[in-house]
Amino acid sequence: MFLPLNSCALTALFLLPAGLMAQPAPAPAEILSRSRQMVVVTAKGWSATEGLLRRWERRDRAWQQVGPFLPVVLGRGGLGWGRGLHPPSSSGPQKKEGDGKSPAGVFRLPYAFGYAPADAVRPIKLPYVRCTASLECVDDTNSSYYNIVVDRALVEKPDWKSSEKMRMSDGEYELGIFVAQNSTDRAPGAGSCVFMHIWKGPHHPTSGCTAMSRGAMEGLVGWLDPAADPVLVQLPQREYRQRQRAWALPAIEF
Repeated sequence: MFLPLNSCALTALFLLPAGLMAQPAPAPAEILSRSRQMVVVTAKGWSATEGLLRRWERRDRAWQQVGPFLPVVLGRGGLGWGRGLHPPSSSGPQKKEGDGKSPAGVFRLPYAFGYAPADAVRPIKLPYVRCTASLECVDDTNSSYYNIVVDRALVEKPDWKSSEKMRMSDGEYELGIFVAQNSTDRAPGAGSCVFMHIWKGPHHPTSGCTAMSRGAMEGLVGWLDPAADPVLVQLPQREYRQRQRAWALPAIEF
């Protein structure tokens, strides 16, 4: 079932979790215990620009891998701790606006987006947002719309000087997923407009997103189910090993 949204509804969808999560966030293990779908992306180190994606599904209280691992590309700056469902950490680099790093940590995956109208996209369960010519993701740290995807045509007085067009001339955003990085109590300068989307190629890093082949993207979007409270866990291998037991993550042999 599709849930097409206009930008006003999208803004509400984006901001509502922040209000609901104003109280102290639970520990990652508690959050992940409620999730039944997990997308795990691991890289060899903080500076790596390539990684592997694995899908996991909770069955009978145990994580079971779904399908094979898939190659992905990360930001040109590698990885840096983002702001998500995990506690802050000083054990590695920190994600900042414009640093080209993909966020490390645990993040919700609230909705999908793409170029096609909702009724032309193959059935998906996630809410779906169509990328129109006036849809933008604001990366201006001085804007009240910072890190929000919004339709400029519906904003009476746009207060941003910098944004990312969601309808581009290439196919990178033809299908993608919004990553809820820095979406709770948005901190200016902590990073914005992070997505999972189609790559330019297997060795072409992004500006801070996680990208993959078109087939992998289609498979991921078709698999994710909001009823399963899906999350993205994205970490260097060493950090994953260190937190695997405490965060109750699936056991992976690298």
